[in-house]
Amino acid sequence: MDRRLTIGVIGDATVERGSTNYILAENLGKALIDHGYRIFNGGMSGIMEAVCKGAKSSLKYVEGMVIGILPGFDPANSNQYADVVIATGLDTYRNAIVANSDVVVALGGQAGTLSEMAFAWTFRRMLIGYDIPGWSGKLAGQRIDNRKRIEWDGDIVFKVSDEKQVIEIIKKYSHHYTRRHNSILTNMRDEKLEI
Repeated sequence: MDRRLTIGVIGDATVERGSTNYILAENLGKALIDHGYRIFNGGMSGIMEAVCKGAKSSLKYVEGMVIGILPGFDPANSNQYADVVIATGLDTYRNAIVANSDVVVALGGQAGTLSEMAFAWTFRRMLIGYDIPGWSGKLAGQRIDNRKRIEWDGDIVFKVSDEKQVIEIIKKYSHHYTRRHNSILTNMRDEKLEI
């Protein structure tokens, strides 16, 4: 049996419950679990809470499919919907862990989301951005920089407006993103890039 893809979902921690973006994230969480993916996120409020909540509404949900990677040391600071809570104590450095998911989906977001998107790009992860206000909308539909991250010319931050498009893009293009980041120096030798 193949390993389930882990989908990192990132976005604004201050999104209010019931808002349009909160509902977008809920719908995404449900769709990801419906299609057999595992969800990885920062385990906190806003978009992170919404995607976890949506995941649990799927009829295909089973315990352990929603993983929260917290910035602090106390697992009690997680949202109530995360199954597996890993309290890293790494503060914002934990963004690199979430960004190393098989696929990263961004919904809006501020500076923290921008850092996760930049990490995901550097780590050669498939990156999908909702076309909504925030960093996901600003970067959706383009490349973050000029490096050749993978051997495929279609590599961009994929632009989406709903969960159906996310699922279609993952199914259609995720096979291009199997090569992982090793180290900056190794990647420079391979890609002949400058730091």
